[in-house]
Amino acid sequence: MSRIGKKTINLPHNTDIQIIENNVNIIGPKGKLSYQLPEVIKIKHDINNQTLNLYKTHNNKKTQQLYGLSRTLINNMILGVSKGFEKKLHIQGVGYRSQLQGKNLILNVGYSHPITVEPPEDIIIEVENNINITIKGIKKEKVGEVAAQIRRIRPPEPYKGKGIRYLNEKINIKVGKAGK
Repeated sequence: MSRIGKKTINLPHNTDIQIIENNVNIIGPKGKLSYQLPEVIKIKHDINNQTLNLYKTHNNKKTQQLYGLSRTLINNMILGVSKGFEKKLHIQGVGYRSQLQGKNLILNVGYSHPITVEPPEDIIIEVENNINITIKGIKKEKVGEVAAQIRRIRPPEPYKGKGIRYLNEKINIKVGKAGK
């Protein structure tokens, strides 16, 4: 059984939290996020220690699952509004490159036409040296989803390793055909 829900959530000094019944609003320097707690989970804010604790009202399997999930989501929201999240991608291949056009990402990765990726409104995409892409945002789920969508355009192939990969992702290169 998971023990994640029992862990105390520490609030950084630059974040503020508002709890109205089951709604949790977190405000930080990078933005504002809110979350609707399930009815079987209660939250307590300790103002002196700047900590949050979650409690279960029932004791069954579904409540236990929601307990750990709620704690993790609230912790990720606090980290997002205070520090933010980022994912880095690397493009490898001869002639493969990327560029920004306004907020849109233009990818030239071996297709007959360039691919345009329009990021959601709360996601920022940066390009360095035409081959390194950084995706930034305050929602961990959205940052990961946008990074996965960009990687899905041209995943790394197993023979030469060409394609879009996460930074420091290890690709197992297969051995090619043996010649005579």
